[in-house]
Amino acid sequence: MNIEAMIPFILIVISMLFVGIWASRQLTSSTSFLNDYFLGGRSLGGFVLAMTMTATYGSSSSFLSGPGMAYSMGLGWVLLSMTQVATGYFVLMILGKKFAITTRRFKAVTLVDYLKERYQSKWVVFISSFSIIVFLFSAMAAQWIGGGRLIESLTGLSYTSSLFIFAVTVLVYVTVGGFRAVALTDAVQGSIMFIGTLILLIAVIIAGGGIPAIIADLTAENPNLITPFGADRSLSPAYVSSFWILVGVGVVALPQIAVRAMSYKNSRSMHRAIIIGTFVVGFIMLNMHLIGAFGRVILPGISADATDKVMPLLALDVLPPWLAGIVLAAPMAAIMSTVDSLLLLVSSTVVKDVYLNYIQPNASQQVIKWTSFSVTALIGILVFVMAINPSDLIIWLNLFAFGGLEAAFIWPIVMGLYWKKGNKYGALSSMVVGIVLFIVMDRFFPRLFDLHPVVLPIVISFLVYVIISLLTQKKQIA
Repeated sequence: MNIEAMIPFILIVISMLFVGIWASRQLTSSTSFLNDYFLGGRSLGGFVLAMTMTATYGSSSSFLSGPGMAYSMGLGWVLLSMTQVATGYFVLMILGKKFAITTRRFKAVTLVDYLKERYQSKWVVFISSFSIIVFLFSAMAAQWIGGGRLIESLTGLSYTSSLFIFAVTVLVYVTVGGFRAVALTDAVQGSIMFIGTLILLIAVIIAGGGIPAIIADLTAENPNLITPFGADRSLSPAYVSSFWILVGVGVVALPQIAVRAMSYKNSRSMHRAIIIGTFVVGFIMLNMHLIGAFGRVILPGISADATDKVMPLLALDVLPPWLAGIVLAAPMAAIMSTVDSLLLLVSSTVVKDVYLNYIQPNASQQVIKWTSFSVTALIGILVFVMAINPSDLIIWLNLFAFGGLEAAFIWPIVMGLYWKKGNKYGALSSMVVGIVLFIVMDRFFPRLFDLHPVVLPIVISFLVYVIISLLTQKKQIA
């Protein structure tokens, strides 16, 4: 066990718990409890909004798998990763004021609340809730696995013990503090990511003898490592461009990101978050993936099945132990912030969209409060149990969860805001077609026309939304 490296982690865990306890004192038993617990009272300022979006979007994929892919593929994967720069910009510009105003008018606390009021259909609510629970529950379990394994590599503890530490930390501050605790801790974690990635990138460049020397070594090993096409030349211009749909434009449809566009305080906060968020996402993603690509020179020969460990191994190799502990708090912060957001989102779907809509609509505020606490804790416990012995199914669902949710929700959300003729029949058809087609494309035709499998489902579900809505206009009026 590396005691020096563990000290920063322990300090971060303690600080997160204190934030959760403090945030819990801001919750009331008044009629605003749901608004407070799941949206932080819609009071986020620009900096906190930008950082919570960044921290929620960043995950074990960004800080472990992403650098691992850059290690294997070279600078081509760095270029591909930079398509994520526009994430915050698109979310807040496309949804922005109109989404915030509409959800406030609907008194919507969750994304499904908005869809329920906009389309007046229990089937839209059912499919939306089912999609969120299934896809994100599994994606969350995979994130917990990443958190457990990172603590395991840092502390030398068993995987189960490491997973338990991670689970208890997340459960305490999310269950007690709700969205406000998540947003505030995301601000801290986002800052850690920003500083940690910069420190490690500088250390890697120094260890490699400078950027020119690193580029020369990569070229000597494989000239394709410094091209946009990847080490095996599999990154075509069409595929890299289409990947932008998944991690740029399509992100507006991810429930855990869209809900952030419901929670800001005012227009000034939103505009500030657009600027800060775009810069921070671009900075972090560039740093992390350059670390992975340059790390091939520092630690050559890492096997293909161990590339997820590139970032921790580099930190422990090029930094003093105490500083490595600080830097490794960055991926831990990313995983924790993604998990807490997903946990709260699934909890809000169960409590607000299922329990209050169809089981106990007249529940008192006290019942709602304790139900929210209980459901959040129960979901966390279930995910912990699933993560102890993860199955291939969970990992597979995590890989296509984002694409499936985007294919399902993008047009019901966006067209619901901007096209008055869109109706429940168009929304329902678009969601079903989007989900089914994405699953088929992802499993059987992952590079059809050399495009990412999310592209065609999004295009076709758009056509379905428009055509079905137009064909059912008279039926809607009747």
